[in-house]
Amino acid sequence: MEIKTAVQKARVPVNIIHIVGNVDSATYQAFQAQADQLIAAGAQYILVDLAETHFISSAGLRVLHNIFTQLRAIHKDTNDDELRKKMSAGAYKSPYLKVANLSSQVKDAFMISGFDTYIE
Repeated sequence: MEIKTAVQKARVPVNIIHIVGNVDSATYQAFQAQADQLIAAGAQYILVDLAETHFISSAGLRVLHNIFTQLRAIHKDTNDDELRKKMSAGAYKSPYLKVANLSSQVKDAFMISGFDTYIE
């Protein structure tokens, strides 16, 4: 797996993590370390580009959830109870974490695991 990062200047600076290769139990730690490093350096908005990722395991999905949790702690946009209610109603998508260019297999894993309820 290879990880490339970039910053896109938009309305706010968006840190892009581009993953090349599969994210699984052998590679998820590098993904988590890169995300942790970006957040520690001040990243507040992250887009994970999975255009060249054809498989993501539960370990990779856990990294996405960890990124979500870290960014939510920075922004403190809603409390846990309110978040659960909004997610159950389909009324919440993270404004701080987005994923893009999911292959059909990755999209299936993303949807089956329920990540599509809170990550756009």
